Amino acid sequence: MKLSRLSALLLLIALIGAGIYLSFPSGSANLSSEPVHLPETKIQIPATADVPASPKLYARYSCVMDGDNGRILLAKDASQKVPMASTTKIMTALLVLESGRTEETVKASSYAASMPKVHLGMRAGYEYKLKDLLYSLMLESHNDTAVAIAEHMSGSVPNFANEMNQKAKELGMTNTHFVTPNGLDAAEHYSTASDMCRLAAYAIKNTAFCQLVATRSHSFSTIDGTHSYTVSNKDAFLSYYDGALGIKTGFTGKAGYCFVGAAKRNNMTLTSCVLACGWPPNKSYKWADTKALMDYGFQHFSKTELPIQNLASLKIPVEDGEKNTVSCLQPETPEALTGRFDTITVLYDLPHKLCAPVRENIPIGSVSFYINDTLLKKEEIFPAESIEKSYFSDTIRNVLKLWDETFCHTK
Repeated sequence: MKLSRLSALLLLIALIGAGIYLSFPSGSANLSSEPVHLPETKIQIPATADVPASPKLYARYSCVMDGDNGRILLAKDASQKVPMASTTKIMTALLVLESGRTEETVKASSYAASMPKVHLGMRAGYEYKLKDLLYSLMLESHNDTAVAIAEHMSGSVPNFANEMNQKAKELGMTNTHFVTPNGLDAAEHYSTASDMCRLAAYAIKNTAFCQLVATRSHSFSTIDGTHSYTVSNKDAFLSYYDGALGIKTGFTGKAGYCFVGAAKRNNMTLTSCVLACGWPPNKSYKWADTKALMDYGFQHFSKTELPIQNLASLKIPVEDGEKNTVSCLQPETPEALTGRFDTITVLYDLPHKLCAPVRENIPIGSVSFYINDTLLKKEEIFPAESIEKSYFSDTIRNVLKLWDETFCHTK
């Protein structure tokens, strides 16, 4: 049945009125609707086995960590602040490598030359290539070398220690404080087993650092060629443990024997630390403990993709938008070392609706991954597109389009 012009006009007015109503916050700017789909707020995978027995260790403080994401796999008083001896030199070497200044010439001061054994035997005025001193620092742990490097890099040991502490803060080493570049006993110079594992995990991502600590020996001389040296790696862990990457030994009377290590097998990377691991004559305790920690990690854990729902299929309602639903971008699926004795929990925090405008670069929620009630990682969730706010002109345009489709094309 054809409508009279008057009836059609009245209908148009009614449609425009409806459009005005829909343009207010209580309405919807989109005349079509889509099904809403939100994810489960919680997914949990329970443990299926008992926690394996911890190995017996000599060290008072110890830790083994997933080198890829920082998850602590086993720990013994790993947050206790204690001296860490020459494992300190890991940070010293990293600051040099990251500076890009390894080709510079270092001139030894009388203060550097006064450092006690273990030392290179430098004298005031001797000059060396900075890159050569890194081998002296890390392979044989020379204390005079560490001070010479610190003075060259920052002008003084206190200035260099400030830079060490700043880097520690950046890495999340919240229970660490450096005073010396060599790790000799000093008040307020301390770290923890877990912080040193964290430092090692960061260090082994630096290719030059890995090459440095894996070097068996290195020969060099002073700049003028009058004094020559050969330094040899004192890290026995490199020789006897399959997949070992190094890293650094340490000993002082206060700290005892210490070792920070790293190893890689079957696409799994572990870092370990033992502090206060015996005193003379028990020099071998640190190797036995490091092997036990690494074996525990490699035997009881495997790399696992953590569960995550298909967030790309979400349809979250959008009020007052040019579209009335929005999808989400799928976050990367995280991996972690887990065992059958771990309980994995995934929690989603997403709104049940959004208000336009929606911006694709502003997160609208998050997904959190827990292992045994400990937060491992939190990922932000972003909308798949931006959605602008719908205004009255858009509503009128939609109504006129509907008018055109309904009446102008009616035969």
